Amino acid sequence: MIAQNIGFAIIAAVMIIAAVRVVTTSNVVHAALWLVVVLSGVAAQYILLAAEFVAVTQVLVYIGAVMVLFLFGTMLTRSRIGRDSGLNNTYWKLGIPVALVLFAAMAV
Repeated sequence: MIAQNIGFAIIAAVMIIAAVRVVTTSNVVHAALWLVVVLSGVAAQYILLAAEFVAVTQVLVYIGAVMVLFLFGTMLTRSRIGRDSGLNNTYWKLGIPVALVLFAAMAV
């Protein structure tokens, strides 16, 4: 039981770090690859819960199909190479307190 809790904590920490990287990276392909790490962590959590069928379904459907389709669509669309300054705006400072209020409301 202790080993399962340690495994859960390690997988959860990796998932949290990867989820933060998904929303903070500026490259869409890198964000998709970090999302693959998060979805793999979800499959690992299902294995810890002894739900192997759900874990295999998670890997096949979400990682195998949806992410490949997303990356395929991203690679085929034309976009500017490099950073686009038009994507950055000044409203991100307002988003921090709004996110904290929403997090507090969901935590209650």
